[in-house]
Amino acid sequence: MKQLVEKHPLAIRWFHWLNFPVLALMIWSGLWIYWANDIYRLGWGNTTLFKFFPQSFYQAFHLDHKLAQGMSWHFLLMWVFFLNGLLYVGYTLVSGEWRYLLPDRHSFREAGQVILHDLGLRKTAPPVRKYNGAQRIAYTAVILMGLGSVLTGLAIYKPVQFGWLTRLLGGYEAARIEHFVLTIGYVLFFVVHVAQVVRAGWNNFRSMVAGFEVAEVPAREAEIKQN
Repeated sequence: MKQLVEKHPLAIRWFHWLNFPVLALMIWSGLWIYWANDIYRLGWGNTTLFKFFPQSFYQAFHLDHKLAQGMSWHFLLMWVFFLNGLLYVGYTLVSGEWRYLLPDRHSFREAGQVILHDLGLRKTAPPVRKYNGAQRIAYTAVILMGLGSVLTGLAIYKPVQFGWLTRLLGGYEAARIEHFVLTIGYVLFFVVHVAQVVRAGWNNFRSMVAGFEVAEVPAREAEIKQN
């Protein structure tokens, strides 16, 4: 029989829904900043396969000539992003939620099974639990990426005051590349995450909104819980 099962605590849902728009706006304001010195590309020598980004991209989305505005918004949102992430990590440690999030010795093998199943190359679905191996690895990686973004951001924002940090990260240019690569990583995570949410369906999405999902529970087990 079907039964409501609690999945995500209120605090986790608040951190999640606050982080999503803040990070999206940080990426957007970051593009305003990047426009002033958009040097990165994919290619070799004088051959460019793809440039981040063509001038037409900036003009189409009105991202050009907004350096000062972009820096103001970026640094303001950085504090919200940092504090939200700090509170999230603190909450998972105090509440014990970290036990569901940190990868264990089975996570990498299970992540491979999840990927093969999602690609239709494996018929048997991986074990159903709060977070599967792929999710544990991805969500832990995002937390580490957030820390990396803060550190590389400080290194390129204040390379003199945080000279030790800038040097630790390989210098100003290296820190800027690392910051940019982390941003690309967030975008890729967003795309995969949204695709997975759509694939999982409404029941999974509702659990992050309302905190519960509808699960199929054996009749005998449901009777024991009700009693």
